[in-house]
Amino acid sequence: MTYALLSLIFLGVAGVLAVAAALIGRRRPHLGAVALSMAALLLLTAVFDTVMIGVGFFTYADTHLLGARIGLAPIEDFAYPIAGAVLLPAIWTLLRTRRGPHASRAEAGR
Repeated sequence: MTYALLSLIFLGVAGVLAVAAALIGRRRPHLGAVALSMAALLLLTAVFDTVMIGVGFFTYADTHLLGARIGLAPIEDFAYPIAGAVLLPAIWTLLRTRRGPHASRAEAGR
């Protein structure tokens, strides 16, 4: 299995749940917050992956990579922060929908 295929699986799951959250959720995640989070995660991934690969903490088998890199980080590494930035707000939205619109008020009174 290539890193690209593994990345597509994560992105596919995140995409399906994001669409479900958009269709089912009463309140959608704020796109600006998701975009800002994604930008921060992508920047941190580029910096820290480059540093960790550069000092030899880990390597990748070139036969399993597409070949494109940002710094020293293979492009496939950037699928995980994208999936996380999309997946977590989608799960949060779906869980809030499942618990009902008044769940947060009821918990605040505890």
